[in-house]
Amino acid sequence: MPRFWMFFFAFLFLFSCHQKSVSLSGDGPVSEKEFSDAFPVLTLPYYAADTNVQKIADTVTISRAVFTQFVPDTSFQKFINKDVDALQINPIGRIEKEDGKYLLATITQKKRVTLVAFLLGKKKKYLAALQLVTNRHNDDYTHSVLINREPTFTISREKKVSEGIVHYTRNGYAYNNATGTFIKVVDDTNEDQKKLDLIINPIDTFARKNKYSGDYAEDKKNFISLRDGKNPSSYIFFVHFVKEDGNCTGELKGDMVMRSTNKGYYQESGDPCVIDFTFEGNEITLKEQGNCGNHRGITCYFDDTFRKKKESKQKKITQ
Repeated sequence: MPRFWMFFFAFLFLFSCHQKSVSLSGDGPVSEKEFSDAFPVLTLPYYAADTNVQKIADTVTISRAVFTQFVPDTSFQKFINKDVDALQINPIGRIEKEDGKYLLATITQKKRVTLVAFLLGKKKKYLAALQLVTNRHNDDYTHSVLINREPTFTISREKKVSEGIVHYTRNGYAYNNATGTFIKVVDDTNEDQKKLDLIINPIDTFARKNKYSGDYAEDKKNFISLRDGKNPSSYIFFVHFVKEDGNCTGELKGDMVMRSTNKGYYQESGDPCVIDFTFEGNEITLKEQGNCGNHRGITCYFDDTFRKKKESKQKKITQ
């Protein structure tokens, strides 16, 4: 019997040592799995606002020493008050994707709480960071973030100005592999009507010597511009449309590649949007094949046909 109890207690000792949790609040090394497991998998879509960001920050604490083993200190310098030395980092959740892990964490300094998304690549290499929402705003807006399954991070601000009227601005961001940064893919607002009425064509002055280069339009608010790409089989395009009496808009700038003499396509790494282009006579037809919801309203699509505009002849200057 004594021998049995000796083995039993030895087993308990070894089991308890094996089960002993690693401290993330210290300054010792931790494994990538131990660090990642501190961030529970998020159920998407996920919503957070300035009114509840302090509440969701009530989780375990990760020390700055441990956090910077995986995320460089410089990655969150722009999100913190450099005049305040003490800060607290709390893991909120993670999103697992093919391009890596999105880790959501709050950074707290005194009473200021900021929710930030950090992206670690496949080889556990830090790629980029995006501030999502903070509880410190000196305005009358409600600030929030909505994360969908792609994921796109839609950062919003809303303010009720009268009964039934709400002013809002919504900017959506997604990670872009080509640039290695979070880029804006949604820009929606009802706060500046003059700005909404003014459509700036960002490629208007680019060269237009290729076969299909030019402007194709239905009117001033529904058009696509094609400009010369890096070779005769590639084009830079900018498309803008307004549908449903102005309640649904779409806008996209990208590169189109010709797959045959009269058919081209748009597809960019990290973006689920795919568009086919077909040229017939003086017309171009767009057909959305992938999910282009990041670049348009929910109920309208990139399915349009535009006729090529005649270029205005410039008068020759005689001397």
